[in-house]
Formats: sequence, structure tokens, C-alpha cells
Amino acid sequence: MRIRIVDAFSERPFAGNPAGVVLLDSGTFPDDAWLQQVAAEVNLAETAFAHPLPEGGDADWALRWLTPATEVDMCGHATLATAHVLHSTGTATGTVRFRTRSGVLTTTVGDGGAITMDFPTAPLTPVEVPAVVKDALGAEIRSAHDTGPQVGDLLVELADEKSVRALSPDLRALAGHGGRGVIATAPAEDPDAGYDFVSRCFFPAVGIDEDPVTGSAHTALAPFWSARLGRDSLVGLQGAARTGFVRTTLRGERTELTGTAVTVIDGELLAAP
Repeated sequence: MRIRIVDAFSERPFAGNPAGVVLLDSGTFPDDAWLQQVAAEVNLAETAFAHPLPEGGDADWALRWLTPATEVDMCGHATLATAHVLHSTGTATGTVRFRTRSGVLTTTVGDGGAITMDFPTAPLTPVEVPAVVKDALGAEIRSAHDTGPQVGDLLVELADEKSVRALSPDLRALAGHGGRGVIATAPAEDPDAGYDFVSRCFFPAVGIDEDPVTGSAHTALAPFWSARLGRDSLVGLQGAARTGFVRTTLRGERTELTGTAVTVIDGELLAAP
């Protein structure tokens, strides 16, 4: 079967967030152990596995996401990567509906090849900053929010963009704080830079020290910054060594995430289930 590596939330190779994509011919997923072994072999933040569903249902494809260590409930960049593969290979056109652990998620291709994903908006609940997170980040934290069960992160607001870019957290300490990980964010320093806020995401508890560009995190970042900036449509810049842009549009209980992707590797997976 074919396996591809796709750089999501990027218009060029070697930027954005790479994801593995495996499109399965069968109508069911292989054994969970095989899926996890493939994800560990690919060793990227997530590998997406998808298989077609019968016509006439509520979704067109079943989709799952696995890190090198575990399966996750929601992943934006690997969904974008999967939609990109489906459209770039002619396997699908128009709107594609995915059945996932987070319900049915839809993707639509727009002008210029940008893909818009419809995701549930993360509920934000103000919380006290755990001491372990404060110590592990080593930066001034202005506020903290729980992002709900589907995202499962702690969203922390830092003083400024420089503080986010300068983070060098104690990853071992962060891994033990509970939940998937930590999203650190701040407003853009330059209002004319082409983005409205910055973020970095650390998920050592699920085998990802730092995720370059995290779609699911933006379902929490969108309502957080829309409330502060007074606009429903924003652009987020995420990442340190690799960066990417996520366009967000808040629509109440749903958040639209828009980005582009590029296939970097297209190969054959020989270790069949």
C-alpha cells in the first residue's frame, strides 16, 4: 500500500508539520498493534490512517490518528494532510466527511488549493496554573485555561511574542502534569506582520516534545484570541524551528481551520498487516 509524508500548514516542503498518511483499500482498519507499529516507524507527530466508507452514510472516510506512542482523539494537521492526499490524487473531490473520535469532521478545498476543516470549538475554562507547569516553562504566565476533553491541553498566555519564542521548557516535568500537553501563546508583536498571535505546543506525554503546527490547538486558540481581539477571523503563527500559518474562523460551536499542504515523500509500505 502507499504511504506518504505530507507537510501540512505549509506551501513549501520542509516547513509546517509533517504527517504520515496511509489510505487503506479495505473497509475496516487493521489490528491496532499494526497501526501503532507503523506510526512508531514513521515517527512523526501523527500518522493518519483512513479507509473508505459505504455510500449514503454520514461520512465518506473513517479516519484515525496515532502518534509514535498512542492514539489521539483529535489531530488537525494530519486531517489536512489526508484531505490533501485525497484531492491531489483525484481520489476525492469537493467536500470530504471524515468519521473520527471527535465526530464527523469535514474538509473543503478552496481557491488556490487551500483546505478548510470544520472542527468543534474547544471549551475554555479558566484554571490556576499548576506549579509544575510554571516551573517547567520558566516564564511569566498571565492566564491559563483548560481546553476540554477533546483537545486535552492546558492553554497558557505569556506576556509577549518574545517570551513564546524563547521558551525552552523542562519537557520531563511537563510530561507529568496531566493531559495531552501545553499550548503557550501571546499576541503578535507587530500588528503588520501578517499574523495575529503566536503559539508553541509541547506534548511530551504522548511522545511529541514539540509539535510544529497543531491544528487541534487552534480550536482553542481561535476562541481565546477572538474574544480578546474582537474578530472572528484570525491568523496564527506556530512553531520554532519549523513554522506554519493557520487561518481560523470562529463560528460559535464550530471553528474553521484553513491551510495548505505539500506532499514530500510518496512511497510503498511493504510491511502489510
